[in-house]
Amino acid sequence: MTSTTRIDRIGSHFTAVVIGAMQLLLMIVITVAVLELFWLFFTTAADWLRNVDSVPDLQLAVQRRFAGVLLILLGLEILESLKIFFTEHKVRLELILIVAVIAVSRHIIQLDFEHTDGLVLIGISALVISLTAGYFLVRWRTLSNSGQRTEP
Repeated sequence: MTSTTRIDRIGSHFTAVVIGAMQLLLMIVITVAVLELFWLFFTTAADWLRNVDSVPDLQLAVQRRFAGVLLILLGLEILESLKIFFTEHKVRLELILIVAVIAVSRHIIQLDFEHTDGLVLIGISALVISLTAGYFLVRWRTLSNSGQRTEP
């Protein structure tokens, strides 16, 4: 047995241990976040329902709850990326783009559009268009390479 083979095997085991540890840590973080989200929802629901006097107040309250749910979804997508990396030993660009779209969407939901600078909104718009166009192109390429589809 050569030393290169032994180092490769040690490297593979090391990678497996690190990815497994990251998956476990991420599962714990997601579990705690879900429990905290439920706790926040039920302990503050009466207050935020009493304070909703108009549609803008309702919109703000719902936006905050959606942001919490998207945060959990973001964690689940990152966990899925780790699982795929662990099983296939490659990073799937499609999943990374989905995680980025979810992260940007979460940020957009929390924006106060009335007080946000126009250049910031243009920049965020360009980011959303770039990410979704990138996702479309990656998805289209994946489908066309698998023979399922040949045109966008």
